[in-house]
Order: sequence, then structure tokens, then C-alpha cells
Amino acid sequence: MADTDPVYADTLAGQLRTRRPDLLELAENELQKLRLSMRTVADFLHNEAVALDIRQNLARDLHLPEPTR
Repeated sequence: MADTDPVYADTLAGQLRTRRPDLLELAENELQKLRLSMRTVADFLHNEAVALDIRQNLARDLHLPEPTR
């Protein structure tokens, strides 16, 4: 998308807002769910009550920084 003409992109965005205003709310709701999921994962990875190797393996599987303690 880096090579997309900004005027063209703005025109398409305007058309989308006009034709499907509900999509922005849907996207915002999905983003909120994603943020909540990421917060849950971060809390788990930083929970020292869970064994370090389990947290490290999960972080590795998710391609996230591994906890060190």
C-alpha cells in the first residue's frame, strides 16, 4: 500500500465511509477485542506464578519477547 496514491486512497476511504459507515464501528470493535486478547497474553507472560519455561515457550511460539524472570 506504500505505493498507493494518497488522493486515490482518500477517495476510496470517503466512498467506504459513505456506503458502509457501519464498517468503522465493526473494525473498532474487532480492534478492541484484539487489544484485550493481547493484554491477556501479556499478563500471562509476566505472571511469575506461572513457570518461566512455559511462559518463555509461549512467547517464542507467538514470536514475542521472552520473559527473563
